[in-house]
Amino acid sequence: MSDAPKRITLEQWDLQYEKLRVAGAFQPYYGGPLSRHLKDGDQRLLKLRYDNSAAALRLWNFLLTEKNRLREARAEGKRIVGTMKDLGTVPVMAYSFDNVVAFYPDGAWWIPCVMELSAGLLEIADSLGIDESFCPVRAMLGAFVTGAHFPLPDMLVCSVGATCDDFSAIAQRLEGLGHPILWWEMPHRRNPEPDETAVTLPGGFSAPKRQVEFVQSELERVKTALEELTGERLDAEKLSAGIKKANQVRRCLSELRHLAFTAQRCPVPALEMLIAEMLAIHFCSDRRETIAVLGELLDEAKARVQASVGVLDVDAARIFWVNPVADLQVMNLLEDCGGRICGTEYLFSHALDEIPEDLPPLEALAQMALADPMAGSSIDRAERICADIKMYGAEAVLISRIPGASHCALEGQVIAEIVQEKFDIPVVEIEVPPVTDSMRPTVRTRLEALVETVEARRRVAPK
Repeated sequence: MSDAPKRITLEQWDLQYEKLRVAGAFQPYYGGPLSRHLKDGDQRLLKLRYDNSAAALRLWNFLLTEKNRLREARAEGKRIVGTMKDLGTVPVMAYSFDNVVAFYPDGAWWIPCVMELSAGLLEIADSLGIDESFCPVRAMLGAFVTGAHFPLPDMLVCSVGATCDDFSAIAQRLEGLGHPILWWEMPHRRNPEPDETAVTLPGGFSAPKRQVEFVQSELERVKTALEELTGERLDAEKLSAGIKKANQVRRCLSELRHLAFTAQRCPVPALEMLIAEMLAIHFCSDRRETIAVLGELLDEAKARVQASVGVLDVDAARIFWVNPVADLQVMNLLEDCGGRICGTEYLFSHALDEIPEDLPPLEALAQMALADPMAGSSIDRAERICADIKMYGAEAVLISRIPGASHCALEGQVIAEIVQEKFDIPVVEIEVPPVTDSMRPTVRTRLEALVETVEARRRVAPK
């Protein structure tokens, strides 16, 4: 375990890095001081607060060097596959091949935040007819046009159907720019009729067996396309091995989340936990290293819990967070206001559930894909959120609306009503643009009010 756990600035991390280096702390090949990433234009790093552990340093360096890994993969002759929108399904298949690296071009939606709008990606999207009425993932268009943030993939795969309408429109615009896409359909998950065979999916949702079979047939098309791209056959044994590796990541994250959300003192800050969860989606372009990075972070969390230490006050308000933030700094801000994260639903809970290992592998992946919270009703999603609120003992819910995102228009209201009916706890919605600086006082006031409400309810709660 490192020094006493705390959140530190980028400048303080340079001093902490020297201490770790002198002490002989392990450094992976992509290691080094965090401040070096400023030269890439990542100016938002100057305004964030970071966990001070060596495990967190490794996590951040891993995240911020993904484009380097993709370029190295291209130089080594590996096939690069851009997997869009399904958030955790096709990458499991792609990494089961020997010579494939998969990544999510969707991740470009954070570039305007990290580079504080200096990359001009949103302006490029504007010029292509995709304006601010669309979700910030429109930055992906700019990233493809400039070619500065990732190498152009050898193949693009995108799920369509019961997915975000904004993303579907943006992806279609991308194809219109000359980037061919292999589309595969995700049907709207529905409850089985009385005369239909029902399947219980990972995470607890239910769907008709015929829907699972349909998704399996769509994934078979994707598998065939990947085989043609690579010249390699992906048999059941190889895919099963890939699923087992993905489940290693998911089991590690499950244990880490449980510790972070239930420990008396929070062992890992909200920002690092957000990044850790994101690794499950596509392994940040290196599955083996993802397992190592998460393992080190889990070890740090275990050591802190064992020592009864943490990064926040023991009485921090326990907040369940819904939807990922466009501006990473807001995660810091919640903690600055006296809150802590005790449960999350960042739109990809299906990528955190273990994939069944006792089924034919494509059928298992189809079940996992159908478990996507966005593939079903808002009521389904709210029920899962409620189950996690109960599990982690959250005292309030914060829903971060994503500007322009079609799925955020009314879904927050549905979730809020169901949560309040079931638990009678406060729910607040805030809108989080890619850079919140101009509205920071307003956001801070909303967060402080939520924390104060939790504290007031504690004072009047029966002993």
